[in-house]
Amino acid sequence: MQSTAATPSAYLESLPDDRKQAMVKLRDTIAKNLPEGFEEGMSYGMMGWAVPHSTYPQGYHCDPKLPLPFLSIASQKNFIAVYHMGVYADKELYDWFVSEYPKHVKTKLDMGKSCIRFKKPETIPYELIGELASKMTVQQWIDLYESAFRK
Repeated sequence: MQSTAATPSAYLESLPDDRKQAMVKLRDTIAKNLPEGFEEGMSYGMMGWAVPHSTYPQGYHCDPKLPLPFLSIASQKNFIAVYHMGVYADKELYDWFVSEYPKHVKTKLDMGKSCIRFKKPETIPYELIGELASKMTVQQWIDLYESAFRK
């Protein structure tokens, strides 16, 4: 079920105690490591970071009223998820993450195209997620997005 929280703070406040601490730490880790220019907000019931319309006026091709999404986190029913659009669009970044993951976590990687799932909050590799967040600037994401998604 999608959250109806209007702000990231309200989203965090709505979480059960067993998820709140991990989500706060995940948010702080990403915010500390993301290159300048991404803005935090809410979209699709998740908290995340996007390229604002002031930087990329075209917005998201699926809904141009929305800023261009880049990275989101969510507390889902059975897991905590990190959605990173750069991993989805950049095979080199995807390959780097897949090869680094076992160096940080003993459990098997549970990953979709852009979604990294953590069934147990204690297995979240915060340092690795921070490094992943740092690897793509706003301009690199715009360039990749335009070459991969905007035809």
